[in-house]
Amino acid sequence: MLATLQRPRSALRAFLHMEASGGILLIAAAALAMIVANSPVAAAYFEALHVHIGPLSALHWINDGLLALFFLLVGLEIKGEFIDGSLSQWSDRWLPVIAAAAGMAVPAIVYMAIAGREPGLASGWAIPAATDIAFAIGVLALLGKRAPASLKILLTTVAIVDDMGAVLIIALAYTKGISLTALMAAGAIWVVMLVLNRMGVKALWIYLLCAFGLWLAVLLSGVHATIAGVLAALTIPIRPSPGAPDDRTSPLHRLEHALHPWVAFAIVPLFGFANAGVSLAGIGLSHILAPLPLGIAAGLFLGKQIGIFCSIRGAVALGVADRPAGATWLQVYGLALICGVGFTMSLFIGGLAFTDPLLSDEVKIGVLGGSILSAMAGFVLLRLAPAWKNPAR
Repeated sequence: MLATLQRPRSALRAFLHMEASGGILLIAAAALAMIVANSPVAAAYFEALHVHIGPLSALHWINDGLLALFFLLVGLEIKGEFIDGSLSQWSDRWLPVIAAAAGMAVPAIVYMAIAGREPGLASGWAIPAATDIAFAIGVLALLGKRAPASLKILLTTVAIVDDMGAVLIIALAYTKGISLTALMAAGAIWVVMLVLNRMGVKALWIYLLCAFGLWLAVLLSGVHATIAGVLAALTIPIRPSPGAPDDRTSPLHRLEHALHPWVAFAIVPLFGFANAGVSLAGIGLSHILAPLPLGIAAGLFLGKQIGIFCSIRGAVALGVADRPAGATWLQVYGLALICGVGFTMSLFIGGLAFTDPLLSDEVKIGVLGGSILSAMAGFVLLRLAPAWKNPAR
């Protein structure tokens, strides 16, 4: 009885609960950023973001420094799920892998069809390819029991695979001006971390010390510094514990549990507040319907729902995977709509793709427009969709 009382909650359940709360906070932070950016204190808001603290501006410290911890957590979640979680078996991987791949490819195609032919805009093709797990789960949390648990699990696994794709895109498509010396230093540090793992070293402080050196070397190399977070995560030791993947004696899970509250409740909302603010002064319908924001919004809203729903429907029809338990096809379609919320990663990729202030504002308009439209449409559909009825009853 005592063991039952002391048994920790499921890691996935705890993850969903924290992501839901963090997602709601992220929504509030983004809304506050828009209010502040269009208020009498707007000038102070934008000026504060560009104040230099040491070698970097406040905005760069958030996007290149603090967000590396977000990517570290993403890497830990990816490794944990593939080794000891809901993606540990190939039979469990097919559906999220297929859905995530289609959910990245189709939005990119939609974007290129609308904005790709405009001079200088083709580099934004990856902006609508990402799904914001915290924001999306926050929307599902507002639905309560209207959203079956199987949809939340599918959303989580699709978003985790989606994050893997986004990390690869950032590393391969948005890296310029490589410093081979710094890159070799980063590689050497990473090899040391792998060797420490292989030797059975479990002390987290050693890995975190090396991770800081890895982040600094990657920052100087020209590859985006946040990639260091994912690379570091892959070296953190994990102790597999089938049936109880929230084992806090595992170094990976201990670090994940320690990081998650800070990332969910501080770093990601701060990123949202710093990056979502855009002044709407002088912005009319012609600006909203310009190729860049229109391509991003259409990619998120249309591309995501088409890619994810059609791929899931096709995978089930071909017998590759089963439909999420206890969910109707209408509810699966609602999930596909919510996957069009691309907030955090889309804004981040947009900042890498375009540095011109005017284009940066258009990116924000497109991401906010597509994400809000997807969130609202998915919420309404899932709120009104009839629940699945078990024919056996």
